[in-house]
Amino acid sequence: MPDRDVVITPGTTTLVTIVDPFQPATVVLKTKDDKTGRLLAGSTVNIGTGTTTLLTLTTKANGTATAPLPVNARTGQDFWVRQTKAPHGYDLYKLSRTFTAKPGEPVTVTVTNAKTSTGSGTPPAPDPSDTPVPGEPDDNENTPTPPGKRPDSDITAPVTDNRESSSTSPVPAADGALAHTGANATLWWLAAGGGPLLATGAAAVIATRRRADNSTEG
Repeated sequence: MPDRDVVITPGTTTLVTIVDPFQPATVVLKTKDDKTGRLLAGSTVNIGTGTTTLLTLTTKANGTATAPLPVNARTGQDFWVRQTKAPHGYDLYKLSRTFTAKPGEPVTVTVTNAKTSTGSGTPPAPDPSDTPVPGEPDDNENTPTPPGKRPDSDITAPVTDNRESSSTSPVPAADGALAHTGANATLWWLAAGGGPLLATGAAAVIATRRRADNSTEG
């Protein structure tokens, strides 16, 4: 106890009361993983009695914290502990726990924490509203190409009919030559074979006329 002044009157008896405080208890805080029991750092708790907070402790790298705790009763005193900050990756322990500490004796207080749930299971089904309507841009501003239309073109390709359009099949062109129709075919025929035939016919007509002239003169 601290020093204090005492006044003594001569010839009288003066009573002096000296009160020695109780030795403080030693509180050891531990924070553990509720599944593995591994000690966790970064857990902050308040320790107090009634409505008064007496200590604020934070576990270190070894997952523990130690401090003296004042006790005012020989037989011990009740205290509460509340966690105000959970270790990284763990949920806060929201309940309040109580313990009893006695003068000059150590007492261990343990708080357990569960890992923060990250979610698991089957992924949710896709939302039908997320499927782009044909011809409308999707979430990436990409517009799908309609059927029958080439990308990057405004011209729609015609639909091909597999049925035959004519009862006759086109005559294949000779190797290295192009097919010709109409007037071009006539010119081709004259150049290929029609010319000699016309020349032969003209010669026959001239010979016949000469015979007729010879007969007349005879």
